[in-house]
Amino acid sequence: MSLIRDCLDALLHPSAQYDALTRARHRAFMAPRLLGSLAALASFPAFLAVRGAPTAIEVAAFAWLIAPILLSWFLSRTGRYEGAHVLSSLALAGLVMTISATTGGIASFAAVWLIVIPIEAALSASRRVVAFAFALAMTCAALLSVLGHYHLLPAADPVVVANGMLAGVGVISAIFYAAGLAFGAESLSRTSVALLYVEEDRYRLLAHNMSDVLSRHSRNGAVRFISPAAEAMLGMPASRLLGHGLFDRVHVADRPAYLTALSDAARGGESRSVEFRLRRDTARSESGASDFIWVEMRCRPLDQAAGETEVVSVIRDVSDRKSQEQALELARHTAEQADASKTRFLATMSHELRTPLNAIIGFSEMIAQEDVLGLDAARRKEYAQLINDSGQHLLSVVNGILDMSKMESGNFEISPEPFAPRPALLNCCNLVALKARENGVDLVIRVGDDLPIMNGDPRAFKQIVLNLVSNAIKFTERGGKVTVSAVVEGTRLVLQVSDTGVGIAADDLKRIGDPFFQAGKTYQRRHEGTGLGLSIVKGLVGLHHGELSVESKVGEGTIVSVALPLAFTPAAPAEPASNVSTLKPALRSGLQEQTHQVKKSA
Repeated sequence: MSLIRDCLDALLHPSAQYDALTRARHRAFMAPRLLGSLAALASFPAFLAVRGAPTAIEVAAFAWLIAPILLSWFLSRTGRYEGAHVLSSLALAGLVMTISATTGGIASFAAVWLIVIPIEAALSASRRVVAFAFALAMTCAALLSVLGHYHLLPAADPVVVANGMLAGVGVISAIFYAAGLAFGAESLSRTSVALLYVEEDRYRLLAHNMSDVLSRHSRNGAVRFISPAAEAMLGMPASRLLGHGLFDRVHVADRPAYLTALSDAARGGESRSVEFRLRRDTARSESGASDFIWVEMRCRPLDQAAGETEVVSVIRDVSDRKSQEQALELARHTAEQADASKTRFLATMSHELRTPLNAIIGFSEMIAQEDVLGLDAARRKEYAQLINDSGQHLLSVVNGILDMSKMESGNFEISPEPFAPRPALLNCCNLVALKARENGVDLVIRVGDDLPIMNGDPRAFKQIVLNLVSNAIKFTERGGKVTVSAVVEGTRLVLQVSDTGVGIAADDLKRIGDPFFQAGKTYQRRHEGTGLGLSIVKGLVGLHHGELSVESKVGEGTIVSVALPLAFTPAAPAEPASNVSTLKPALRSGLQEQTHQVKKSA
């Protein structure tokens, strides 16, 4: 059989070489015709021995058996499968009609072969060929019946008509040929089923192993099929997503876009793409929030001859891409904030530096021209004091910038040593008490006498206290109150500065501690300052491994809490402080430029 199959494969047309089912059909067409023709030709000598000298009709009938061989050659050369079946039906019908017309018409032993004609055409898998073969067989049968009824057929040999052996040969040969066709049909059916299983296994392999989810939807979004990959993506069995199970897991805000994409794909006949969020079955967070993932669904209409239009889609997890997009958006927003902060920094520093410098230059020129202006000693002393005050203010601004630069670069050095926090805190409050009285602010100090000795940088501690208390006094209206307290909680000293001032808006509260950021718009320029106070405090607290927290409401005041360890152990010198606020590159360049200009001026 393998030898016969190899020979048949060598005769196949190139168009049938690359498709298993087409190859099987061509083999099924050629095999019975070639074998039948060769068997009939091989039986011709036996026929001669039994029949004797053949008539011209009998010779023509045997010669007609060459037609199947020619049909096989036609299919091998052209590859036209349906055309070969049509020619085969015509050849068989012509042979049957020729033999039947000379051997008794419709009662001939060969007339039974008319049944084989539509059976043979069934292998073509074409309705047109089957309909043609059926019409051809019926026409031949009707023609034989009519011609026989009206005695228009040639006179038949009574011996041939009455010969039961010939009738048996006709029936048996028809049975054998029909059996060959049946085996060919069974072979084709088996091949089709095998190919179907192979195709199913291929698609099943893809559906089970690809990470993307394949789904089939009706026009209203109901899922009719979904691949097992959905279980890995959503953490639940795929069977629970059928019907409206998938729709129920779409984020409420994304459901209109989800349904619109499916409807447009079904109605418009074109592919659609949509991104939405799907709820995933995982352990919920402590807050009870659901875990949603971002997916992209590409859907297109499913080709159907009739019935409701369906949509097939591919769903892909794009959470990582969305995270990258959000990170890029955050970076863009951060860059915009950095640019705005640089602009604000330049404007603020121009004001803060220009004011004392104008005073220094103006009063120094007046002293230089004392002969012209006729200044007395008291006026010169007053001008000198104003110059000194302006210089001190300018020096404090420059020191703040330099301290912030050192903390930004990780080069700010602290010198921890044991010190008593209570005297340091009282000393700082005494330094700003005069300013509090001038502003009409009540300064309240609540510090116990039992505060223990702590290890840290006393200079940094005083700077923290001075910045916090000065800010509280600065932003508290006349008649308000600033309260400074310090208590020990466990192994930490908790310093708290509260005021009844203007407060900080919730949006600005998130950025408190950023370098050069000054909260609020209504009071932003009502008070002097560079916006470095809380930034320096935040950096110094971070260098001490402490914590800073701010609570505030507009119009109700602000509470700033600082928690510092009592036994501070500094980190290795090579490690930069990880808790220090980071300046944006744009701010750093502006800060270095302003610092350079100030040092030159000084």
